[in-house]
Amino acid sequence: MLLALVGGCMVGPDYKRPEAKVNETYAEGGDGKVNVEWWQTFNDPVLVDLIETCYRQNLTLRQAGVRVLQSMAARGIAVGDLFPQSQAIQGTVSRGVSQERYATNWGVGFDAAWEIDFWGKFRRAIEASDAELDGSLAQYDSVMVSLFGEVASTYVTIRTFDERLAIAHQNIAALQKSLDIVQEKLDAGATSEIDVAQAKSLLKSTQSLIPAFEAGRKQAIYALAALLGRPPDPLQDILGKPGTIPQANAEVAVGAPAELLRRLPSVRIAERGAAAASADIGVAKADLYPSFFLNGSIGLSSNKFSSLWNSSAWTGVIEPGFSWPIFNYGRIRNNVRVADANFQAAALNYQQTVLDAASDVESSLAAYVGSLDQTAFVHESLTLSQRAYDLSMIQYREGDTPYTRVIQTQESLLSVSDSYASLRGSIALNLVATYKALGGGWEIRKGVTELVPEETKKEMRERTNWGSYLDEDPVAAKTLIPRHDPDKIAREPVGDPK
Repeated sequence: MLLALVGGCMVGPDYKRPEAKVNETYAEGGDGKVNVEWWQTFNDPVLVDLIETCYRQNLTLRQAGVRVLQSMAARGIAVGDLFPQSQAIQGTVSRGVSQERYATNWGVGFDAAWEIDFWGKFRRAIEASDAELDGSLAQYDSVMVSLFGEVASTYVTIRTFDERLAIAHQNIAALQKSLDIVQEKLDAGATSEIDVAQAKSLLKSTQSLIPAFEAGRKQAIYALAALLGRPPDPLQDILGKPGTIPQANAEVAVGAPAELLRRLPSVRIAERGAAAASADIGVAKADLYPSFFLNGSIGLSSNKFSSLWNSSAWTGVIEPGFSWPIFNYGRIRNNVRVADANFQAAALNYQQTVLDAASDVESSLAAYVGSLDQTAFVHESLTLSQRAYDLSMIQYREGDTPYTRVIQTQESLLSVSDSYASLRGSIALNLVATYKALGGGWEIRKGVTELVPEETKKEMRERTNWGSYLDEDPVAAKTLIPRHDPDKIAREPVGDPK
C-alpha cells in the first residue's frame, strides 16, 4: 500500500519544452510543404541512385545506428534500478571452535538490497535515458541529413567539373582554329609573328586548365566513394559518362519556419538534451531527502551438511531502514545547483539552435536567389562575349582590326563561359545547402529497426547476447516503464511560433 501511495511522488521539475523565437515567414520568401525527398526535384536518376546507395552503405550512418542500440541498452540499465539493486546467491562453509570443540556450519541463501524509489530518483533517471535515446535517434537523422547533403554537393561538384572540362575543350578547339588562321596570315606575310605568339600563349594557358579540372574531378569522385562506403575508385558503374549539372525547379518548397522545431534533427537533439538535463535535476534533488531501503535474506543453515535441506534449517531476515546524509547538505545542494545550471544552459542551447537553424535557412535561400540572379546576368554577358568574339574574328580576317582586339574578346569569352558553368553549379550547391539547412531527407527512415543492417546485427549476435534489442523497435520497446515515441517529437505542435 505504501509503495502504491508513493508511486507517483517525484521531486524535481516536470519538463516543459523551452520557448523558442521563430518568424512566421522567411525573410527570403518560400512557403508550402517541404520536400522530403528533395533530391528527386533535380530529376537526375544518378543522384537518386547515389542517395539510396549512401543510405544503405555509409559507415558513419551505420555507426550512428549502433549508437541508438547503445542508448537502448543504457536505458535498460536505468530501468533495472527500480528493482532490488543488489542480489546474490551465497554458499558458506565455516569451521571454528565452540565449547572447546571444533564445529562446522553449512549455509546457502539469497540476499537482496532494495532502495525504494520513494522520491522518483530512479524514474527521473529513466526520463533522462528516454531523452538520451530520443537524442541518439535524432543524431542518426542528423547524420543522414548531413550525408545526403554531402553526397548531393559532391555530385554537383563532379558534374560542374564535367561541364567546365567540356567548355575548356570547346574553347581549345576554337583557339586552335584561331591559331590556324593567324598562322595562315603569317605565312602569307599579312601579319607579324607577335600575333602567332599571342595566339599560342592563350591556347597553352587554356590547355593548362584541363589537368587542374581533371584532378579536381577525381578528388570529388574519391570523396564520393568514401561517402558510399566504397574504397577509392572512379565509380564508373554509377556515374557513367560525363554529364551536366543537375538543375531543379526555381520554386523551393521550404515549409513554415515553425516546422523547423518539429523536423530538424539538430533542433530535436538540442531539445532532447534539455529534457535529459531537466530530469537530472530531479535525480540530484532526491538526495536531499531520506532514502528508504529494504535489506533481506532467506536461506538454509545447519551444522551438518546432511541436515542442511531439512525444513528446520530455514532462516531469514528482513531489515527495513533509511539513510539521510544530512551532514552532506552543502555538497548535495551544490550538486542540485550544478544540475539546474546545466539544464538552463541546455535550454539556452536549444533556443540558440533554433535561431541558428532559421539563420542557416535564410542564408542558404539568399545565396540561392542571389546565384539565380547573378547567373542571369552572366548568361547575358556570355551571349555578348560570343558576339564580340565573332565580330572581332570577322574584322580581323578582313584586316579591319588588329589581333589584339581578337585576343581581348577571346580572353573575355573564355572567362565568362567558365564563370557561367561555375555559377550554374553554385545554383545547385546553394539549393542543396538550403534543403540541408531545412533538415529534409531523414523522413525516408520508415522505421528504426533498420538502423543497423543485417550483416552488422549478425556480427554483434555472434559476439554478444543482445537479446531482442537487435530486432526491437526502440520507439515501441516493451519495457516495464512506458515511454513516449521519439518520432512524436517531430510531429508535436510547437505552439505559438512567436
